[in-house]
Amino acid sequence: MAKYEPGQLPSRDEIMDFVRNFPGSKVTKRDIARAFGVKGPDKVFLKKLLRELAEEGLLTKDTGHALRASDRLPSVQVVEFAGLDDHGDPLVKPVNYEGGGTPPRIYLSQKKGKHAPPAMGPGDRALVRLTPVKDEPPIYRASVLKFLKPAPKALMGVFHGGPNGGRLHPVDKKNRDEYWIDRDDVMGAVEGELVLAEPVKSKRQSGPKRVRVKERLGDVDSARSISMIAIHSLDIPYEFPNEVIKEAEAAKPVALGKRVDLRDIPLITIDPADARDHDDAVWAEPDDDPNNEGGWHAIVAIADVAHYVPNGSALDREALKRGNSCYFPDRVVPMLPEALSADLCSLMPGVERACMAVHIWFDKDGKKRRHKFVRGLMKSAGNVSYEQAQAALDGTCDDITAPLLEPVLKPLYGTFKAIMKARAKRQPLELDMPERRIELDANGHVAGITIRERFDAHKIVEELMITANVCAAEELEAHQTPTMYRVHEEPPLEKLESLREFLATMELNLAKGNVMMPRLFNGILEKVKDTAYETLVNEVVLRSQTQAYYSPDNMGHFGLALPRYAHFTSPIRRYADLVVHRGLVRALGFGKDGMTDEQRDKLASIGEQISSTERRAMAAERESTDRYLANYLADHVGDEFFGRVTGVTRFGLFVSIEPSGGDGLIPISEIGLDYYSHDEAHHRLVGERSGEEFKLGDRLKVRLTEANRFTGGLKLELVRTEEEMAAMRKNQHKKLGARHNRTGGRPARGNRNKAGKPKGKARGR
Repeated sequence: MAKYEPGQLPSRDEIMDFVRNFPGSKVTKRDIARAFGVKGPDKVFLKKLLRELAEEGLLTKDTGHALRASDRLPSVQVVEFAGLDDHGDPLVKPVNYEGGGTPPRIYLSQKKGKHAPPAMGPGDRALVRLTPVKDEPPIYRASVLKFLKPAPKALMGVFHGGPNGGRLHPVDKKNRDEYWIDRDDVMGAVEGELVLAEPVKSKRQSGPKRVRVKERLGDVDSARSISMIAIHSLDIPYEFPNEVIKEAEAAKPVALGKRVDLRDIPLITIDPADARDHDDAVWAEPDDDPNNEGGWHAIVAIADVAHYVPNGSALDREALKRGNSCYFPDRVVPMLPEALSADLCSLMPGVERACMAVHIWFDKDGKKRRHKFVRGLMKSAGNVSYEQAQAALDGTCDDITAPLLEPVLKPLYGTFKAIMKARAKRQPLELDMPERRIELDANGHVAGITIRERFDAHKIVEELMITANVCAAEELEAHQTPTMYRVHEEPPLEKLESLREFLATMELNLAKGNVMMPRLFNGILEKVKDTAYETLVNEVVLRSQTQAYYSPDNMGHFGLALPRYAHFTSPIRRYADLVVHRGLVRALGFGKDGMTDEQRDKLASIGEQISSTERRAMAAERESTDRYLANYLADHVGDEFFGRVTGVTRFGLFVSIEPSGGDGLIPISEIGLDYYSHDEAHHRLVGERSGEEFKLGDRLKVRLTEANRFTGGLKLELVRTEEEMAAMRKNQHKKLGARHNRTGGRPARGNRNKAGKPKGKARGR
C-alpha cells in the first residue's frame, strides 16, 4: 500500500477499492488511516471524505464503526433458506435486506461427511459469514456460523370478525395465542373463514399481536380445508407453474424404436382400490431353465418417467423442489402434473406405455440367481385391486381376475412363496403396525375410520418391489455409477438403552453386547404377539429406530437386513427413484437422457433435499389425519370409549382411542384426587397416597370432552365408577387428616422444613 505525504489523502476510488477488498470481516476508519498512512490533522479530512461517501450512498455504516461498500452485503448476517437453483444448489437470502431490487444470489456452502450439520430447509434461518464470489452480478458464498430458530411463518387460523376488524385463532395446536386484525387488514374475510395471515409490526406493548390477512382459503367447516391447513402450514407447493404444465402437456406417447417389446407379456398392476396412479406392474412364470428346477422368472416393470422429465427442465426443477407426492384422504399433491402422473406415466390397462423393467430369476428357495434390466414398451393386461387379487387366489374370481388367475396371479403367488423362504432366513424387522383408512362421503366428510386389511396380495407386490430395488442398487454398483441409496442405519445406543429400560418394566429383555440385528427385535415382538401389549411394543420398537434417508453414501438398510438398497419402483411420486432410473440409463447405455455429470456431483445435496421433503410430507399427512379424526369425533363429544395409554408425561396421559386410533390427552388434573409423581424411567404415574398407578399399555375407559376440528387436538377425562370416586374421597380425607395436628390444622412437626414452614408438593389437580 502506497504511503502518503502529510496533507495528501487517498482518492475516493482508492478508498472504495480498499473497502471492497479488505480481507477482514469488517473495516473501520482506523484501518483505512493505517493503510494509507493518514496521521494527525489529516484524519479530520479523512473523516469528512468518508462522511461524503456515505451521504452519496457509496459507503454504509454497519454495527459499531464498521464500514462497507453499499452495494456489498454485510460479511456476517442472518439469512433464511430461499430454495434451490436450477442445478439443485441451495440458496439463502438476507432476512432484512434493505437494498433496492432483488437481493444478490447467495449460495450456501455445505459440509459433507457423517458429522455434517443438517441441511437448511423451508423456514430455516442461520447466522452466516459471506464471501464475495463475483461482483457483476453480485454472487456470495455463505458459511454457517450458527443455526437459529426457524423464522416466524405465516399464521393460518380461523377469522372471527368485529366492527373494527377481527381476531385470528390459529389452527396450530401449539399456538394458544389470539391475534388482532385491523379493519384495513381484513381483506374481505368473513366470519368462520380459514385465512392465511402475516405478522404486522406494531408499537403496541400490550394486548394481542397484530396480523394482516394475506390469503382467504374458504369455509373452515369444509372438508377441503382440513388438508389445506397441513399443506399451507408446512409450505408444500400445490400449484404448478405454467411452464411446468406446458412441458407436461406437450409430452407424447413413445414408439417402440430401440426399446424391448414387452407388449405381449400380460403384466398387471396391483394397487389399492383408491390408487391415484399406477407406476409398477408385475408378472411371473415358472423358470424353464433345467438347471433351476422349481425356480421362477419374474418381471417388474416401472413407468419410464426419465423419458418424460428431461434433466434441467422446468419439470425436473419442480419435481426436485417437491421431492415427492403427498397423499391426503381427500386429495393428492403430486410431484408431477396430472398429464404425466395420471396419464402418460400411468400404466393403465390396454394402453402402450414406456417402461424400465427388470427380469429377475429366483431359485426354488427364493434366492435371487440373476437379473437383467431393459428399457421397454408394455401394455398392461389389467389393473387389479388388492382385494380382487386376494379373492381370486382364495377361489372367487370376477370378470377382471378370471382370465388372469392361471397365467399371472398363481405364478406370482408361487414366486412370492419362494421369496418368503429367503426372507425368513434374512429376518428383516417384522413390525406389525395397523394402518388406518379414513373413508369420506360424497361431500368429503368423514364417513368412517377402518383398519386396512393386510393380504398376501399386498406382500406379493411388496416383496417383488424390494427385490427390484436391490437389483437396481447392485446394477449401479457393478457399473461403478454413483446413485441414491435408501439408507436406514442401526439404532443409536441411547435409543436402545431407553428401549431396554421400557422392556424391562414388562419383564422383557433386549440383550446387551450382541451385534444389533433385526432378528433380536423380532424375538421381542414375537413374545408379545396376540397380547394386550402387541401394538404398544411395536410402536415403541419403531420409535427406537433411526429415520431412513437418501444419500449417495451406502450405509445399508438395517430394517430390511440388506447391505445395499435403492428406490427404483415409484418414480411418479419420488424423485429418488427418478435419480436411480437416470443412473441406470447412463450405466447401461439406454439413451441420452441418463444422469448427467452435473447431477452426479450434486447427489449429496439432492439427497438432503428429498429427505427433507419426505419428512415434510409425512408431517403433513400425519397432521391431516389428526384433524380428520378430530372432525369425525367432534360429533361424539361426551361419549365414552376404551383406549390404550401410549404416552406418560408429568402433565398427563396420552391415550389412543379404540377403534378410531385418535390420540388424546388426559390432563393430570383430570386423573384423580391425589398427588401423581412421574416415574420417567418406568413410564408411569403413581399416586403418592393411593398408590394408584398408570403406565404405558394400560387399557382405560375415557370420556371425550373436547375435539378441536382445526388443531386436531383431543381432550379426554378418565371415567370412574361412583364406588371408585367414593373410595378416593374417603382415602383423601383420611390421609389429609393424618397430616394435621390436634391444635388447629397446622402441619405436623414432621411436615415442616427447617424454617418452620410447611413442606409440600404440587398437587396433580
